[in-house]
Amino acid sequence: MSASGHQTQGHEAQHGDDAPHGSRRGYVIGFLLSAVLTAIPFALVMGGAFTDTRITAGLITVAAAIQIVVHMIYFLHMNTKSEAGWTVMALIFTAIIVVIVIAGSLWVMYNMNANMMPHMMTETGSGGM
Repeated sequence: MSASGHQTQGHEAQHGDDAPHGSRRGYVIGFLLSAVLTAIPFALVMGGAFTDTRITAGLITVAAAIQIVVHMIYFLHMNTKSEAGWTVMALIFTAIIVVIVIAGSLWVMYNMNANMMPHMMTETGSGGM
């Protein structure tokens, strides 16, 4: 029994919900994974591991996607059980919006490059500078 006369039954009784809460171990694991997933792309770029920039960009994208999942699991505590699946629905909606924004941005940048800067594409490679 506590000083107020009520008996507490652990962490869940104090908060009144069954939502997952992080532990120190979970936060440390999440931090270490995030640090490694940040260091790998940094090392790839600074070390010049690949001569083809598309491979480097692809590996950075994969590391970023994995890091998003790490953050959602270890820091945001998202899973399929919390809030009757609403967090998963919010995640899906967010992913759709992000894909639309990225695809639209790349489409606009490609079209601007192709249609507004044709003098930059010379065969000599001088680039107009």
